[in-house]
Amino acid sequence: MATSDNLDLAGKSTNQAGTGFASRAPVLPPQPQRPAETIRPGIQMPPSGASTAPASMTPTPRRSETELRTLIVGREIALSGEISSCDRLVVEGSVQANLTDCRFIDIAESGLFKGSAAIDEAEIRGRFEGTLTVRKRLIVRATGKIVAKVSYVQVEVEAGGQLSGEIQVLPPEGAAAGALPARGRS
Repeated sequence: MATSDNLDLAGKSTNQAGTGFASRAPVLPPQPQRPAETIRPGIQMPPSGASTAPASMTPTPRRSETELRTLIVGREIALSGEISSCDRLVVEGSVQANLTDCRFIDIAESGLFKGSAAIDEAEIRGRFEGTLTVRKRLIVRATGKIVAKVSYVQVEVEAGGQLSGEIQVLPPEGAAAGALPARGRS
């Protein structure tokens, strides 16, 4: 005779004949969801297992594009090659490269940049060697040293900062081309 077994909440199995026998694994009733806990007055933690974000919450906004396009070369890191399309380059290690399409370079005290860079702004606390064109403002801090062919619109050199090589002042952006001094004319 075939019988079907059922489990009751006490963890016992019963068959259609009504005889009971112990189950190997007790069946536990579902656990009620834990209520929210108060960790500080006015601040409640959600019940465990519950999502911490309300359903109406939108995803966190993306970081600004400038933050996303920052390249950091850390201490004791050496990088060589071509760097393009970064808004900000932070050099704490050693970089030997040509830098294009970059807006800002920051060379830390421990940093060394060898190569060429055409950028909007530069802050040099370490060492720069090569060719540097700064379309807006160049800042050489007290620990900074530049040995290069340098072109800039504005410059600020702190006491102790060094700037040597071929130096050229560029006209400010928006200046008329005709306002440039003519070379080779008397």
